[in-house]
Amino acid sequence: MCGIVGVVSQQQAADVLITGLRQLEYRGYDSVGLSIFENGVIKTVKTQGRIDNLVKKLETHPLNGGVGIGHTRWATHGEPSDVNSHPHGNHRVSLVHNGIIENYLFIKARMIRKGYTFESATDTEALAKCLDYYYVQKGNPIDAIRKVLEKIRGSYAVGMIFDGHPDQIYAIRKDSPLIVGIGKGRNFIASDITAILDYTRDYYLLEEGEIAIVEKDKITILDNDLEEIHKEIQSASWDRQSAEKEGYPHFMLKEIHDQPKVLMNAINPRLKDYKIDFTDEGLSDDFLKSITKFHMVACGTAMHAAMIGKHMIEQEARISVDVHIASEFRYGQPILNSSEVVMVISQSGETADTLAALRLAKSHGIKTIAVVNVVGSSIAREADVVLYTWAGLEIAVASTKAYFVQSALLTLLAKKLQRLHGLCTDAEIALFIEDLHKIPDLVSGILNEQEHIKQLASLIVSQRSLFFIGRSLDYALSLEASLKLKEISYIHSEAYPAGELKHGTISLISDHVPVVALATQEKLFEKIISNIKEVKARGANVFLFALDDPMFETDVADHIFIIQKVQPSLIPLVAIIPLQLFAYYASVLKGLDVDKPRNLAKSVTVE
Repeated sequence: MCGIVGVVSQQQAADVLITGLRQLEYRGYDSVGLSIFENGVIKTVKTQGRIDNLVKKLETHPLNGGVGIGHTRWATHGEPSDVNSHPHGNHRVSLVHNGIIENYLFIKARMIRKGYTFESATDTEALAKCLDYYYVQKGNPIDAIRKVLEKIRGSYAVGMIFDGHPDQIYAIRKDSPLIVGIGKGRNFIASDITAILDYTRDYYLLEEGEIAIVEKDKITILDNDLEEIHKEIQSASWDRQSAEKEGYPHFMLKEIHDQPKVLMNAINPRLKDYKIDFTDEGLSDDFLKSITKFHMVACGTAMHAAMIGKHMIEQEARISVDVHIASEFRYGQPILNSSEVVMVISQSGETADTLAALRLAKSHGIKTIAVVNVVGSSIAREADVVLYTWAGLEIAVASTKAYFVQSALLTLLAKKLQRLHGLCTDAEIALFIEDLHKIPDLVSGILNEQEHIKQLASLIVSQRSLFFIGRSLDYALSLEASLKLKEISYIHSEAYPAGELKHGTISLISDHVPVVALATQEKLFEKIISNIKEVKARGANVFLFALDDPMFETDVADHIFIIQKVQPSLIPLVAIIPLQLFAYYASVLKGLDVDKPRNLAKSVTVE
């Protein structure tokens, strides 16, 4: 979840590292630091807080040199503080680390017995002391690294510099992402390509067990046997413009507005002659027909997209779908059969628990399908079949367009399965595709009503708690709407199935408590109206997001936002837009950091 960047060049490293860290700040922003070779000596400056704090500190403690490593932190072990900031090390060794060293207490105790003292509360300091010990014992970086790899357990992406090797950076990884960037007259390491897009779009994917030695004009990658290997050069499919706000005040708003465009990027490769076709991605019709059950595994927002997928596949294709939180799936001894499929969903393709669930399924011989956004990510490389969402770069920590496209792709799969099982006709699929192509215009229409949604959001910004209610598919939408609101506005928010109100939740409803009710399922309109009446009778201030229908009289709720009708299977793609904007404006009106909410990181690469 932390961000790592390193550069080897003849130019000043500090500017390059700061630029890279700004692009990686979505991965963590509790603290930040640099280590740079200055006249052959390792010098380190680090601080609690954002990158601007480091820039200010560098004004009085400048670092001059062309080789260095940088880190922006999401705290796991130890609170955000100067001493817990990365890099860690001493005058001989300095390193930056993303991940968790699970056996750090054992290593720490051993290093204390060897005479080392510790200043921080981090697991990374134990790694640094262990590396320093073996560097002194072995006398060269490679042997020290190999010895450390024998001792540590956990997940890690590590960039290292060693006294006596002022022209080199060393890098290793396991479970946490790390790439090696290929420049001209300078080379890089980075957690992802966004950090170095100003300088190159070309990179190597560093695999587990490999050691990278990065010099300004040379990159050497060694395997487990210390034999040099030659890897295929990867190239980023986006450029710096994709990572800029393009005039929007926040990345989140830009990414909400990107959704009509990215929808077409996702669906068009899977449409041929008004039919849905996944064969180019390894999903033959025969294989899809053979699937008896889906296990969808994901975390957070991706798990909410899986809830949409579950509803669609079960309703349209009559195939059973279980949705699992990834961290629960991997420890729950899941019952898996050979005719079933495990589908993992992850924007980054690096989500630690989701990756572990994928590996668990593969160890059982179960076919795996990944729905991911990032090409070449760990999940994409290890899954049997990959369905890329083609959502483009997503910078805001709170996911919007990735969720939107995941939901669209799962809906497309549901319709494909429906047709394969003879539950609809080619004509009905053609009509679905026609309506699918209308979604961008419908979404754009909602985006034109931002002022209305902003006004609704202004009515809840002073509230401490809020509830979302919905039935069936609307409950799945409520889960995502509630998560968006709480993660960026810090308003306590919970989503409940509306039918469960009388089973306990309604005790929390009192005068002026906001309740957001979703009503997009026509067959359930009467039921949700009854639930709205129940909360209004107890003083709730009701916000209704609903399809236009005469049943919703003006007095049914205190505030109403009307969503244009579309065929039922496509409703989630329209209904989620005003809910995303509702959360966005709640955060903006509270004056919060929309793109970087506290305590969160974009990519969760540790358990």
